[in-house]
Amino acid sequence: MMKKQVKEHENWYRDSQSGSLHCASKSEYEKYMKAHNAKMKKEQEHLALQNDVSQLKSDMSDIKSLLLTLVQNQNHDS
Repeated sequence: MMKKQVKEHENWYRDSQSGSLHCASKSEYEKYMKAHNAKMKKEQEHLALQNDVSQLKSDMSDIKSLLLTLVQNQNHDS
């Protein structure tokens, strides 16, 4: 297995056969993983907010339809 240093990252190496990355510094790896996990959490929160907004839009559309139907029925009955 041949390891080649990654440019501008002194403790990171790439396996030339598999292409996988390896870090020689445990603290640097933990720092990277902490940043990666924070980014993933932020993306998940963003997706959850998008889903919530989409659901609220759908609910508002349903409420609007129901209100229009009620108004039309009242106008018909009068």
